[in-house]
Amino acid sequence: MRKSLLIAGVAATAALTLAGCSSSSDTASTEEVTEWPESITISLVPSVEGEDLAEALDPLTTYLSDNLGIEVNGVVATDYAATVEALGADQAQVIITDAGSLYNATERYDAELVLRDVRFGATSYASVAFTNNPDKYCADEPVMSTYAASDIELSYCNGIEAAGEAAMGQGAAGLDSLAEISDGTMVALQAATSPAGYQYPVVAMREAGIDTDAGITQVPVEGNNNAVLAVYNDDAEIGFAYWDARTTVTEEAPDIADKVVAFAYTDMIPNGGVAVSNTLPADLVTDLTELMDGYADSSEEAASVMFDLVGLSDWTSETAEDEIARYGEILAQFSN
Repeated sequence: MRKSLLIAGVAATAALTLAGCSSSSDTASTEEVTEWPESITISLVPSVEGEDLAEALDPLTTYLSDNLGIEVNGVVATDYAATVEALGADQAQVIITDAGSLYNATERYDAELVLRDVRFGATSYASVAFTNNPDKYCADEPVMSTYAASDIELSYCNGIEAAGEAAMGQGAAGLDSLAEISDGTMVALQAATSPAGYQYPVVAMREAGIDTDAGITQVPVEGNNNAVLAVYNDDAEIGFAYWDARTTVTEEAPDIADKVVAFAYTDMIPNGGVAVSNTLPADLVTDLTELMDGYADSSEEAASVMFDLVGLSDWTSETAEDEIARYGEILAQFSN
């Protein structure tokens, strides 16, 4: 099924009679048709390792298909970089991806940034430094603060959160404590493409005077949950993940607040979002953006799907492109 945008010109005819003379002019009507494709494809990656997104995608793509009147397909990409390449190869026309990939998509393929991810009211977040050795990295006694999104009390030190209050997760905070990292310290780090699990932590450690190549022992992990568990299981003394990834392991590690303390926040990292190919008609992009922007509010099921799908509570059309551009500067440090 195709949908067309018809832009019709207005025919004008004027007749004037002056001093026995007459003249007329006709402007022929013109029309320009912009056709929608019969189908589009959305590419995205899991927010938690092992999540079955192929099944979780169906409610979103059905919602979009029904409201757009064209077929909307969903595919699961192997990683964030793959979403960008899929868009560049026209294998996907819409990508739901991280901040770095949004930057690459706009720079390499002139994609349009249309939405930013919202997690519990925020469009940016900090990477958290976690430790199982608070005596070394905490200048004060850890305190308990509530992670409001899950109503879970977690432990924090170095004044990054206030005791008995809702945790805010705002960085930068407590970064001086990274200078306590000693040679050979086991540090759990995620893939080099991960903003919260690698890039921002490495920049923060370097700025604290730590040689992140020779001065620490990197413990590779996959996924934010595994970064936390590496610290919990004493496989690493420090780990980095998004705020607050400890909530993802509370079932398997109910004493996580006792054993894993958050002691520093990096600079704020922009959430990812949605970018679209520049080959899509403008009116299709407008409708698609409005539908996705309103998806989380369209039903209780949609809100649940949204969280299960990509760990989000909403999307927003306030894209704050300057934050994405700033992340591009960070990304450049890891381009090789």
